[in-house]
Amino acid sequence: MLAAPAPPADAAALQRQFARRLVAANPTRTYLTPTPGRLFAIPVIETELNADGSVRRLRVLRHPSTGDEATEIALAAIRRAAPFGDVSKLPRPWKVIEVFLFDDELRFKPRTLDLD
Repeated sequence: MLAAPAPPADAAALQRQFARRLVAANPTRTYLTPTPGRLFAIPVIETELNADGSVRRLRVLRHPSTGDEATEIALAAIRRAAPFGDVSKLPRPWKVIEVFLFDDELRFKPRTLDLD
């Protein structure tokens, strides 16, 4: 179990904290090396949060053409990484959209970390 996160200062901080917690909570399912030229799957998940940073709702915005296994791994990873910090002081809606970059070994990298 991860330590409770600090409240994010703004939406950008929430996005980065969300991505970092995904990796910390799922070390055997993630990679931080350069993204391969060919990805196995790219699901996109919208996470709506409660004021305390717990998951209120998950919505798949993009299903990969390779099937639902990567999507299910991504959804479980989000649940495992929660909560994401008290967001009550941030403007609503409290949502994070993350793109999961899956390699051929079904390990993912949050796209947010690929942009850092």
